[in-house]
Amino acid sequence: MPLKHIRQLKLGVAFMCSLTSTPLFAGVRNPHVDSIKNLLGVSIDSQSPTDTVTINRMNKLAADYFQSNPDSAYYYGQKGIQLARKIKYDEGIANGLLQTGHVNYFKGRSEKAQQDFDEAIGIFKRLKNDKGLSMCYVSLGRMYTLLADYKQALVYLNLALQINQRIKDEKALADNYKNIGVVYYSQGELSKALDFYYKGLFIAVKNHYSGLSAELYNDIGLVLQNMEVYPKAIEHYQKALNLFQGTKNYQAIATVNENIGEVLLAQKEYGKAIGYLSSSLKVAKSQGDIDGLCSLYTDLGLCFAYQGKGPVAINYLDTAIRLSKKYKYVYNQAYALIGLSTAYNLQKEYSKAYEHAMAGQALAIRLGNLSVRANASLQLSKTLAGLGRFNDAYTYLNQYMDMKTKLKDNESIQKLTSYNYDLDFATKERQLQEQQREQTLLYQQKIASQRSINIIFGIIILAMVIILVNYYMQRRRQQKINAKLEEKNYEVLQQKASLDEQTSELNDLNKLKDRLISILAHDLRAPLSTLRGMFDLLQDDTITHQEMLDMIPGVLKKLEYTSDFLDTLLFWINSQMESFVSSVTTFSVKDVVRYEVENYHDAAEQKGVKLIDHVAKGLSASADPNSIRIVIRNLITNAIKFTGKGDTIEVISEEQNENTIVIRVKDSGVGMPAEQAGKLFKSKVDSKTGTNNELGTGMGLLFCKDLVEKCNGKIWVTSEPGVGTEFSFTIPVYSLPVEGKMLAQA
Repeated sequence: MPLKHIRQLKLGVAFMCSLTSTPLFAGVRNPHVDSIKNLLGVSIDSQSPTDTVTINRMNKLAADYFQSNPDSAYYYGQKGIQLARKIKYDEGIANGLLQTGHVNYFKGRSEKAQQDFDEAIGIFKRLKNDKGLSMCYVSLGRMYTLLADYKQALVYLNLALQINQRIKDEKALADNYKNIGVVYYSQGELSKALDFYYKGLFIAVKNHYSGLSAELYNDIGLVLQNMEVYPKAIEHYQKALNLFQGTKNYQAIATVNENIGEVLLAQKEYGKAIGYLSSSLKVAKSQGDIDGLCSLYTDLGLCFAYQGKGPVAINYLDTAIRLSKKYKYVYNQAYALIGLSTAYNLQKEYSKAYEHAMAGQALAIRLGNLSVRANASLQLSKTLAGLGRFNDAYTYLNQYMDMKTKLKDNESIQKLTSYNYDLDFATKERQLQEQQREQTLLYQQKIASQRSINIIFGIIILAMVIILVNYYMQRRRQQKINAKLEEKNYEVLQQKASLDEQTSELNDLNKLKDRLISILAHDLRAPLSTLRGMFDLLQDDTITHQEMLDMIPGVLKKLEYTSDFLDTLLFWINSQMESFVSSVTTFSVKDVVRYEVENYHDAAEQKGVKLIDHVAKGLSASADPNSIRIVIRNLITNAIKFTGKGDTIEVISEEQNENTIVIRVKDSGVGMPAEQAGKLFKSKVDSKTGTNNELGTGMGLLFCKDLVEKCNGKIWVTSEPGVGTEFSFTIPVYSLPVEGKMLAQA
């Protein structure tokens, strides 16, 4: 399989741009120039004086464009170099060469890239710019990896590693480890590759380098793909994609999609694989990514070959071989040759397959990559078997099996490397600590023999005493400060609690205001409007005297309702005021109930309803009698409202226990469903009209609940449609003082 690592070296922040290709040469008008002039603050094609700020912006544009449009990166890199040479700005020249060299090797122009990097290295060395020097070495390492010159690649990457370790640039160091891992992966040394991948990944994850983390997840996925652990490989590729989503790093996303396509190819899901690979091919074409084009043409050729589309497959594979030969990409050339032999084997053209399989094996041996060599041996075995050379075919089949066995053996090493890296690191750290302790002990033994040790100890002890005294004084001072802070904090908390309490009271008053306004606006306006309307009609002689007499009973009924409701409302409003003091006294329950029953006896008779007082004599309660009177009045009027001719209303009392009296207002009226009964005491409800179309506000029962609770009681309701309703509430019973009880007993 080809090199499928992320192929870009990120030298700047991603810049927003399109995929439209731009000219490579400075002499050709670049369509992005006009849109960037304002950003640069100068006309880049003019002969106006150039400063270093403009050149630095040029080079930054080149770095920013590389991820999404390498041609634009090359254009701005060249512009930066030209402007920097005019004013002899060495750092600008070197940074521009770094960008153009990067694009040159990416485009397959390795010799020109080498020239750019060599000149940049000379300038960076003269300027003692370690960071720039490290970037050049890393770029050269990546280029020689692509050219399969792994020895030279490691030379450059190790030079960069020394610099990054010295300057402690963790981001560059993580990228450095990643690129060294790519070299070892390319050589088939998967265990070493994982060592460096995980070193880079630990740094990237620790510092939240999402781009680098994504690249390393992709690289570890490649190792798992080589081990044929496909689900885990897909899992790592998906992690990489998740980190790349939302960025303009088109190359990286295309590479990960290519890797997923190859996994699907290995799993024989050719249709899905072609979808992923075609998506990556569009990006590779738009950016002139030769390495990507070589590997993608080979992958697509294999997909079409397995689908039985021989001519299409051969065309793709021939193109891959031609490109890889032209640009000297040995790895891609070997992969394409073995792919072409696979296509010919599938078509049973064994002579052609043999020729390409032998060429592919020769390159695989040169590369030293065990996986590529194994694939070459497999195709040779199939080719020779097709040609009837079964002994030779058997020999290559054994070679293939041996190499696959070695790859499987490497699997355990790779897993141990990845899972035990932390343990190895901790072990090495402990060993270093033990060595340090031994050296310290040896040093102490040596100085113990010297007579001056007493003076040294004396000085140390004196210094410690001074430090301890100073520490003690500081600690005491700090304790005093802490105590004051705690005191102030307590005061602040007290003020906050007081403020919260005041705020709560204001909120309660505000809610009370809203409730009163709502009641007065909706429930009292209609009766008063009716009365005013009647007088207006009377004043205008609009109605006759008889019509007015006919209207009077209805108006009086509404006025009576309004008057009763105002009495209740005013009493309840008074109870809500902060200054209201409930007049808790001892009173006879019978007297209070009898008074209200007598007042509403006529109203009940008019509807043909029996209103019966069953309250026992001798029951004394300890509460506000006016509040209880209001509650009983509301419950009786409510019962009359929802009863009709022949129904009965009973007011009953009983002593629930030695501390509580229960008063019940029970009727045999229309009743109500449980759902409606459950809402009565929770919020204002839409009042239903009575059996004779009596009106209501829906607030009376809320008033009753509030007044009962202020008297330390509870109120509840039970009802059944067609059977009737029973409202019950409790009030405290009057208890005689202890002496009074004794006298009563005597």
